[in-house]
Amino acid sequence: MGTVTTETRPLAIVTGASTGIGYELARCAVENGYDLIIAADEPAIHTAAAKLSTKGARVLPIEADLATPDGCEKLYAAAQGRPVSILMANAGRGLGHAFIDQSWADIQRVIDTNITGTLYLIHKVARDMKNRGDGKILITGSIAGLMPGTFQAVYNGTKALLDSFSFALRAELKDSGVTVTCLMPGATETEFFERADLMDTKVGTQKKDSAADVAKSGWDALMNNEGEVVTGWNNKLRAAISHIVPQGVLAEQHRKMAAPGTAEH
Repeated sequence: MGTVTTETRPLAIVTGASTGIGYELARCAVENGYDLIIAADEPAIHTAAAKLSTKGARVLPIEADLATPDGCEKLYAAAQGRPVSILMANAGRGLGHAFIDQSWADIQRVIDTNITGTLYLIHKVARDMKNRGDGKILITGSIAGLMPGTFQAVYNGTKALLDSFSFALRAELKDSGVTVTCLMPGATETEFFERADLMDTKVGTQKKDSAADVAKSGWDALMNNEGEVVTGWNNKLRAAISHIVPQGVLAEQHRKMAAPGTAEH
């Protein structure tokens, strides 16, 4: 058998792919015969591309600020009109501590990255997919979106929007040939907690799920055209509880995990 050429390989785009869940999602795509365009707002995306360029795959790294329309346009243009078979919208930022103690610039960055940039990119790619009648979209939401995030108020709010948006978009695209899957992990072993200034909290220091395991669950759900996947039995339990426990109680429970000074030593 000859090598599959770039022209015949399907193309996947993965955002937030320099580390963590995004990198592992990209690895799943490469191992399943996809070419890749991977994006992040840091130089580490080039290192990730070098590691992923195996098995005959073409991996194109794009260093771009996906919190901005310009950054999203740069990523979209990188496909050069080639059909995108899979979009895995995974880029996201966290932010710990009390809302009024955070700088507005940091708050704005979380909203622009998690919501504005994500929806902007999906809007462009999903239109192309619908016009072709084919495509798969994976959106990295979170079980954080199912509960008020005391000391992570903005982050949890952005994930609540993404979780809700995923289900709505899936319903709108029903029977179009385009599927939408919402990946809903809990605390995962990535650089997220350090970057979000959460290492002095219980949630920042507790045992977490493996990024590779989370990504594999998301990939399998995407391939099976499932609407959602909550990763890990503990997170499935939390997700179930969130539907029956009053929001005020959930907010107080979140305080115990995310308040500064609650770190497990």
